[in-house]
Amino acid sequence: MRIARVLVAAGILGTLLTVPPAVPVVAAGHRSAAPPAPTIVDGGRAAVASVPVPGAVASGVAYAELRRSAGVPGTAWWTDPADGAVVVAVDATVAGAELDRVTATARRVGARLVREPGTLARRIAGGDPFYGGLPGGRCTVGFNVRQASTYYFLTSAHCVGAGGSTVYADPNGTVVLGVVAAVNPGYDHALVRYTNAAIPKPSAVNVPGVGLRPITSAAPGFVGQSVQRTGAATGLRSGTITGLNATVNYADGTVTGLIRTNVCAEPGDSGGPLFSGSTALGMTSGGSGNCTTGGTTYFSSASRAMSQYGVGVY
Repeated sequence: MRIARVLVAAGILGTLLTVPPAVPVVAAGHRSAAPPAPTIVDGGRAAVASVPVPGAVASGVAYAELRRSAGVPGTAWWTDPADGAVVVAVDATVAGAELDRVTATARRVGARLVREPGTLARRIAGGDPFYGGLPGGRCTVGFNVRQASTYYFLTSAHCVGAGGSTVYADPNGTVVLGVVAAVNPGYDHALVRYTNAAIPKPSAVNVPGVGLRPITSAAPGFVGQSVQRTGAATGLRSGTITGLNATVNYADGTVTGLIRTNVCAEPGDSGGPLFSGSTALGMTSGGSGNCTTGGTTYFSSASRAMSQYGVGVY
């Protein structure tokens, strides 16, 4: 796994709430008649594969079969809102017998198969700002949130260690930022409670070259929505949401319920915020491609994380 993301690029440290008893704290890293054959489209993005596939089955049934038979690293799937068809993506690492298996499964469920450019991976790399459970790794703060008078920030689960572990504002581990309050690897989001009272914690995103952009609400987002994201490695980038409730099979585990976009990201951007105007949408999970040639990036849902942890923007 490539390591790093930054606590700063997302901008602002958030308020962490007291996590309700019902919210489990788990250690990060424990992630959780035949239709015609699909066509693999090289360079596939969300808009690729515009022709409905005859014989497609209900998405819930299709997802269950894909999880059982095609959940290999380097794959992802979601439902195309234009026609309700399931789309399966494979990255450059999926080949040979694994590609045959994914192709056969896609055929059985009537899904479209597209080729994702590059390699699906967590957006982590060595660097500075927010340092957590990955040795030498940095990440980006997502959104500052709070519960009553307790402040937290949301970020990605793969950016931090187990519940109770410490995160730092510097790579040497001398400036304590807070402690991990809760982690949900299956959705790739985490809650960190601030313990450093000296750090300002505005409910805003620090946009490079612009300054603080207030964040006043959270929403699930919708396909076609114009969005922006910021990260420690590549700064501010823009694009649109191309899919919702996507499942991605990374090399180190499977994550579900993700927002799919055509916004690029690179190692070090993980955990950073996806937003539209003043609305929080998600935190960078991973993707493929880069910000030179373009790419696909997936985000965990900010509104789902806030609901689970009992926190909110302010």
